[in-house]
Amino acid sequence: MQQTFIFPSAVATAMLLFLIALRPAPCNAAEPVFQSETPSTTAVSGSSGMLVSEGRASYYAHRFHGRKTASGERFSVQDFTAAHRTLPFGTTVRVTNLDNGREVVVRINDRGPYLRSRIIDVSPAAARELGLLERGTASVRIVAVN
Repeated sequence: MQQTFIFPSAVATAMLLFLIALRPAPCNAAEPVFQSETPSTTAVSGSSGMLVSEGRASYYAHRFHGRKTASGERFSVQDFTAAHRTLPFGTTVRVTNLDNGREVVVRINDRGPYLRSRIIDVSPAAARELGLLERGTASVRIVAVN
């Protein structure tokens, strides 16, 4: 039986696993928000993709519309994009809201979030699909699609 990889090469898969392993260990310093909710990171391959992490997600404020992202492109509140600390720019991930089961596919084009308690910032368009707009944050699972 032939095994299929979601990533185009074994090198990309190894690089992703290496980046996950480099994630800093939680420290005992007080964090401003959600201190008890430290993100968990797991690597599991399977037919549905590679589980990158589970934790809290938030979304970008509208004031960032039109500003350049870390990848150099302009941020748009209508695009389905996201910020992640380590995933390569252009990586497509499926974000699933664990509170309501809604999911959306976004492309990584920026770095962040800057609160340690959060694992991803999504655009307002993606946040609307996930049901994040009212609460501001939610527990999510991130699965790499490509």
